[in-house]
Amino acid sequence: MGRILILICLITYQIQSQTDMTSKLPYYEIPDYPETYTAGSVTARMLDGLGFRYYWATEGLNEDDLKYKPGADARTNEETIEHILGLSKVIVNAALNKGNDGNNDMSEMTFAEKRQQTLINIKTAADILRNSEDISQYKLVFGEREFPFWNNINGPIADALWHCGQVVLLRRASGNPYNSKASVFTGKVRE
Repeated sequence: MGRILILICLITYQIQSQTDMTSKLPYYEIPDYPETYTAGSVTARMLDGLGFRYYWATEGLNEDDLKYKPGADARTNEETIEHILGLSKVIVNAALNKGNDGNNDMSEMTFAEKRQQTLINIKTAADILRNSEDISQYKLVFGEREFPFWNNINGPIADALWHCGQVVLLRRASGNPYNSKASVFTGKVRE
């Protein structure tokens, strides 16, 4: 009886921990849009859309979904998620005026940690850009090479959006479809 009680307590604790982590993540819904259009507010809204799509593309993924890949030469869903995390680091580093050191070792991170960090990176970058009048100051830096913010838009931001679609496709193929109540048009969850 004592072992069963301990097991029930452990399961309850694990479920509560997962619920707490998920409930504190950004982008369950997209924040209200700004009243004015600036380069920063428009780019931030693009990132908000990415965050919302990523949140729902990855919400409720299980081990089978993460390991799924459609063919021998394809990435698994988890490898795609790791790639999106790497892209989110490049995006946030530009907003923080930090260089990219190429250190993307994620081997010790759990899926939940990768998901959380990706969403935090996207939200951090969006919040910085939302309040910026001049986004040209946010350059992409790789070692000695520096690129204008334009490359962030057509590079890592667009690439991350592309890969969110792949995560949705792969989860459907593995039998765990995207939550159809999450409206990418409104950025809200339908009742």
